[in-house]
Amino acid sequence: MAKSIAQGARERGAEVMLKQVDDATVDDLIKADAIILGCPTYFGMMAAKMKKFVDQSNDIWGKLDKKMGAAFTSSGGISGGNETTLLSLIQAMLIHGMIVTSPLGRYGVVAIGKPDKKTLESCAKLGRRMVSLLRI
Repeated sequence: MAKSIAQGARERGAEVMLKQVDDATVDDLIKADAIILGCPTYFGMMAAKMKKFVDQSNDIWGKLDKKMGAAFTSSGGISGGNETTLLSLIQAMLIHGMIVTSPLGRYGVVAIGKPDKKTLESCAKLGRRMVSLLRI
């Protein structure tokens, strides 16, 4: 999903930094013009590694103000808590004063199981949308 989002952003000429949460730093967040967070859904919430990373962002509070943000997630089933996971990611962005967007007015992109072609296209659309909004 992340690769499809990155591909969509690159189609619009954006430079993309794609990192797994283990390799990301809060300095990466400061350097970015936009931040799209994604993780698997665990019990209707963001994964523990992502939560730890989000908690570390407290150290840079105020430095993400007015940056664009978006979220995506996946789960094993339709009632796995995807929307609540997206909301937990979005809440973290809002606390930082970020401006959150999504494709088609939804909370973000969701995959149930392995992402299908339609989901991956929604991911690419999110990447393209983010770049378009940054250029307004």
